[in-house]
Amino acid sequence: MCYVLMCAQMSCAEKVGRCFGFFVLAVFLDVAGLILFLLGVFAPLNFWDFFVLSGPIIIFLSLVFWIFWYLGNLTVPYQQLLP
Repeated sequence: MCYVLMCAQMSCAEKVGRCFGFFVLAVFLDVAGLILFLLGVFAPLNFWDFFVLSGPIIIFLSLVFWIFWYLGNLTVPYQQLLP
């Protein structure tokens, strides 16, 4: 069972790239922000504005981890790095 989970994680990590942690964190923050935003829009709460405003802020903060993930997956040939 553990081998199956390890193989599933390896294949997923190979598809995502080298920075698997940044990818997971960015997706988690996107989903959490979307849930908070939709909760504020559709739930009949007295403090709906907190959720409507905090959801997009969390989604905006996930942009930092998307940039880290993208920069971590860039590859530069060694010939370009040498002077």
